[in-house]
Amino acid sequence: MKKRIGVSICASLVKTVTIKGVVTEWRWTNPHSFLKFDAKDEKGNVVQWIGEWNNPSTLINFGITAKSFKVGDEVTVTMNGIAKSGVNLGRVVKVVLPDGQELSMGNER
Repeated sequence: MKKRIGVSICASLVKTVTIKGVVTEWRWTNPHSFLKFDAKDEKGNVVQWIGEWNNPSTLINFGITAKSFKVGDEVTVTMNGIAKSGVNLGRVVKVVLPDGQELSMGNER
């Protein structure tokens, strides 16, 4: 049985983090899409993060597609809704690619 992850449960919507990492998976699924990426913590250990985003039919209206990310891409991810439990999980606000291209939904959520 697959475990369903929901950022809106037990999350801090106030805290925002920006993390540089490398994409390990881009899950283009309903009802939510997930960007998984590895980043290094303050001790240099690799830590997996999961960013939850909207469904594909919403994201595509903002130019975000199934091909926007591929494994190995370097990204800078800004997230809020960070899980209070300490799990490295949040709600994606924007992603910046190495070429400076910013992918976001603007003020939409």
